[in-house]
Amino acid sequence: MAYNIADLFERTVDAVPDRLALVVGDDRLSFAEVEERANRLAHHLADHGVGVGDHVGIHGQNSTEWMVAMIAAFKLRAVPININFRYVEDELAYLFDNADLVALVHDVAFAPRVAAVAPRIGRLRHFVAMPGPPDDESGAVASDPDVVDALGRLGSVPIADALASASPERDFGERSDDDRYVLYTGGTTGMPKGVVWRHEDVFFALGGGIDAYTQERVASDTQLAEKALATENPMVTLSAPPLMHGAAQWSTLRFWFEGGTVVFVPRFSPHAVWAAIEREGVNTVMITGDAMARPLIEALEEDPARYDLSSLFVVSSSAAVFSPTVKDRYLELIPNALIIDSIGSSEGGMNGMIAVQKGETAMKGGGPTVTPSRDAVVLDADLVPVEPGSGTIGRVARGGNIPLGYYKDERKTAETFVVAADGERYVVPGDFATVEADGSITLLGRGSVCINSGGEKIFPEEVEAALKAHPEVYDVVVVGVPDERWGSRVAAVVQPRHHESPPSLDELDGHCRTRIAGYKVPRQLHLVEEIVRSPAGKPDYRWAQQIAAGTDN
Repeated sequence: MAYNIADLFERTVDAVPDRLALVVGDDRLSFAEVEERANRLAHHLADHGVGVGDHVGIHGQNSTEWMVAMIAAFKLRAVPININFRYVEDELAYLFDNADLVALVHDVAFAPRVAAVAPRIGRLRHFVAMPGPPDDESGAVASDPDVVDALGRLGSVPIADALASASPERDFGERSDDDRYVLYTGGTTGMPKGVVWRHEDVFFALGGGIDAYTQERVASDTQLAEKALATENPMVTLSAPPLMHGAAQWSTLRFWFEGGTVVFVPRFSPHAVWAAIEREGVNTVMITGDAMARPLIEALEEDPARYDLSSLFVVSSSAAVFSPTVKDRYLELIPNALIIDSIGSSEGGMNGMIAVQKGETAMKGGGPTVTPSRDAVVLDADLVPVEPGSGTIGRVARGGNIPLGYYKDERKTAETFVVAADGERYVVPGDFATVEADGSITLLGRGSVCINSGGEKIFPEEVEAALKAHPEVYDVVVVGVPDERWGSRVAAVVQPRHHESPPSLDELDGHCRTRIAGYKVPRQLHLVEEIVRSPAGKPDYRWAQQIAAGTDN
């Protein structure tokens, strides 16, 4: 049995070729059309020297071409590499070099940035240009003189030309479960790291190989395609994050393996998301925590009757905190929807989930309390599973199908991938948690940003959740700053809802003391115009640390 990503996709194509696979803006492709374009691009890349194990960067905003490029690389047994479209030149230079790119598929808008970096990367030798979302209806980006000049210097081949001149045939060699999938994750505190997975392992961790509800593994590599063929009314999902984020990639692939239709908006916009849900009859929407949840619900609250959301029955969040008070606002306006909150990571896959009902506003820690997924445990300091109900704080870990490690980073791999007392190899990304008496896992927060104040551990996520419940706090990041007496004290970097009447530190102090212990309450307040987050909604703790190191308010 072969659990190769390209093989799994091709089985869906063969089962339901004419079914709608992908919608991005006005572009609509069936499975057969994605297949043909991916075959053509794969042949084009092969003609330019891309082969087994080579790394191909994808540097663009959401588009049908982005997913075509990913599938094309998999067909060749090459490795697609996600590129953060917000990166500036030095960050791109680091990533292009660290990832050993030999080819790059990029939006035309990013050509000047790429052209400034490419000469430093000796092995990067071929470029394909995607149109990307236009800046305006006139398509001004493509005709911009700087863009035209950069495209010429790179020798970028327009993707339409690459497809037109290449074979549409599926005539590739046999693939392997051991083929590589690499996901670069920016995290919140350091340089991006490439997480290296085998195809089989990532399929069982993130791609639907294990049923999220029953915890059962698929019995064969044809099971999901058979399910696609047997399903007359396939699911339609909208993935709100950018495709450069792993959650969006695997939301797409997981639904594709079962013959579902995936919808994207080219750029995140709350009203564009709601309009697409109405237009396409979307059943499930996937977001990444408050960074997307808040602007989405506020846009809907402007006029709750504006959009017909009768098709929508699941709002799913992962990769970032989804505050209880925000969840309640969704359940108020979309009462028939089920909210799914899940925990996981680029390294560990999906580690647990919970279906949330209205009124469940209490949080025991910095994250949700979830039913653990298969192979997920909490390990204590001695790498022994935490006893349920003991109150012991450990770190979330996953055994079974896990990554090989980090690309070209043996030290970080040794720190994160460990052999526990039971002899099993686990991935331990750094999320602290405890195990409740019933076996559920309560997520406390990220260890790398944990604040130690007078010997007490304070998880920023828990403080952030308390602050977000204040009506005048729109967004917030909490960090620790040096304190002579306590070692560290809690500082809050707040984006107020109304900049003309921001909350005071005293107001937030009184508010927080009704929700969290006094030693966790912020001692500093820094007001900012906007909280800096990654495109996936993760807080930029380095930026917040710099803000908090300034003058006290």
